[in-house]
Amino acid sequence: MLGRNVPNVCLKTRVRDESIGGDNPFRWEDVMSGDLFSGKRVVLFSLPGAFTPTCSTFQLPNFEKLYPEFQAEGVDDIYCMSVNDAFVMYQWGKQQGVDKVKLLPDGSGYFTRHMGMLIRKDHVGFGERSWRYAMIVDNGVITHWFEEPGINDDGSDEDPYGETAPEHILDTLRAGDVAKAA
Repeated sequence: MLGRNVPNVCLKTRVRDESIGGDNPFRWEDVMSGDLFSGKRVVLFSLPGAFTPTCSTFQLPNFEKLYPEFQAEGVDDIYCMSVNDAFVMYQWGKQQGVDKVKLLPDGSGYFTRHMGMLIRKDHVGFGERSWRYAMIVDNGVITHWFEEPGINDDGSDEDPYGETAPEHILDTLRAGDVAKAA
């Protein structure tokens, strides 16, 4: 993964547009993932699903809380990606009170598939989902890679969490590692 460019795929997003009016002033907007990483330093973390226990209790809230500390280490943006649609990601962000971390819908799993992190969670009714991973990206190039051990889609309920915790990634940034594969 290290040294690779992030995939450039189309993400189907919803953006607020007051010119629409009404109770739901949002419109569809296609965003190319490559554009999100161009010209800046970004941390992206990907997780199995919005509203799931570890993601909602620890991972997303702690990235939001530590956002200023990431900025102090030269990070321009933090993105949270999940194989969920734009409506689910919006409601999850609203429920979590997120305003710093940007939630990215990978509804069809195209980005996640290109990253080699798409797994099957049929045994719990999720279908295809992302394995938990994170990366630091400088101007579109992956410089740090973090992946939870035991990637599987064999029906296991294992959901390890530690390598992709914001505290671990922040420690890596503070250590000044040029490249780190977890």
